[in-house]
Amino acid sequence: MQFSDSETSRIIEMAWEDRTPFEAIEDLFGLNHSQLVSFMRSNVSSGSFKVWRKRHSGRTTKHLKLRDPAIMRSHCKTQYKHR
Repeated sequence: MQFSDSETSRIIEMAWEDRTPFEAIEDLFGLNHSQLVSFMRSNVSSGSFKVWRKRHSGRTTKHLKLRDPAIMRSHCKTQYKHR
């Protein structure tokens, strides 16, 4: 799949966000989990990729099936507010 620079940037941003589930990325951009891993491997530095994989492997907020139903939002309350 080919993505524009802005789409690539948004996918990477969503992948790094703790509360954005992998399923949301799949719904918006058509990348399932294994495709997202390949995408991240080829679009971020190897060091960043290793940190990302370690950080998100097994993180329950990144998988809707493992997520606590009490989590209703996909980002921190202050994430998109101007300071």
